[in-house]
Amino acid sequence: MLIIKAFSEPDARVRESLLREAIAIGRRFGDPDIEFLALAYLGGLFVMTDRVEEGLVLSDEALAALCAGELTELATVDEIFCGLLWACELVNDVPRADQWMRAAAERMNRSNVVAAFCRAHYGGILTAAGRWAEAETELVQAARHFDRGMSGRRDAAIIRLADLRLRQGRLEEAGQLLEGLEQHPDVVPTLAALHLARGEVALARDLLERATQGASDEDVPTVGASTMLGPLLALLVDVHLEQGNLDDAEQTARRLGRIAEAQRGPYLRAIAALAKGQVCVATGNGDARACLHEALEGFARAQLPMELARTRLEMAHALSERSPEVAIAEAKAALENFERLKALRHADAAGALLRSLGAPIRIGPKGIGALTRREAEVLQLIGAGLSNAEIGDRLYISRKTVEHHVGNVLSKLGLRNRAEAAAYATRQKISP
Repeated sequence: MLIIKAFSEPDARVRESLLREAIAIGRRFGDPDIEFLALAYLGGLFVMTDRVEEGLVLSDEALAALCAGELTELATVDEIFCGLLWACELVNDVPRADQWMRAAAERMNRSNVVAAFCRAHYGGILTAAGRWAEAETELVQAARHFDRGMSGRRDAAIIRLADLRLRQGRLEEAGQLLEGLEQHPDVVPTLAALHLARGEVALARDLLERATQGASDEDVPTVGASTMLGPLLALLVDVHLEQGNLDDAEQTARRLGRIAEAQRGPYLRAIAALAKGQVCVATGNGDARACLHEALEGFARAQLPMELARTRLEMAHALSERSPEVAIAEAKAALENFERLKALRHADAAGALLRSLGAPIRIGPKGIGALTRREAEVLQLIGAGLSNAEIGDRLYISRKTVEHHVGNVLSKLGLRNRAEAAAYATRQKISP
């Protein structure tokens, strides 16, 4: 009852007291399921109220009990495990999530509702870690698990899949996935980033300003903990810079910096350093190079390859006039990383900068080597005999988008019709 009461308690200090009492009762009566479930919930509360490191340590303690076999209730096991993945996704703690995924792999394979929701969180972590093929598998499986019920949890998986599509540069598919989800509490960063990528800068700014308004630096943000506010402010810096509002960008970057100072983990500090470096590049003031080096170190510690590549590209912009040779080296490194990730839109931006610096860049192969991952997936499903409607359902894309991919496949492979494509896929054993 104490745990249930804690869920409905709006005051964080009272909630903490209730959970500590539940922990004490669990210990007094030798009930580890109650003790460690309350401990895990307390860890989540700390993460939400900006005591991130303290909260993650409590989650580690609960996971250690889980892996040691001390817990008997399956629902308790899944709640604790899912809570840890939620926290790791929130703060982009890839190493911690990987450590516990390896330690508790058997639990992850259980086929029940909560475990499927865990897969959605893990898919978000894998997306941040640049392991996009694995992320897609986890997210699609999670979404399919909830196709016939629990639409809120299905929507959470779909939003994370849209974020993956956005990182891949597949804006149309990302937009289709987000249709009807504009009011979902998880959607703001992905939808704002999509608006920005489409050039809908005013829409992105309105969304982000509404999500971050009403919170002073001394108060708890209205959108939640500063761990949630930080990425939104980083996006808002991008928006201000895109609109040429340098004063607003600088003010927002300062606000982000103050929030990051209170955190020990590398992620918030890195995005704050990147935002400050971007402002320095745009204004010509400050030490952009030092800020961007700090961001590179933070993203490397956090194991976030997309952010690393973005920072390298920003470094190339910062050095383009003063040290063009170093700028070319940074832009090439960024291009290689984007291509490895198959982040096509960002790879195009890196290629454009290299061309502006007079550096030659290689041209990709033609023919079958030019098929994108999505086109290869469509070709594989054509070979399996699926219709366009069935392919759309399988891949969570519209029939029109499927038709577009089919046309590209036929054109690139020199095939005349769908029957030839099916035969080709069967003969070549095409895999995405």
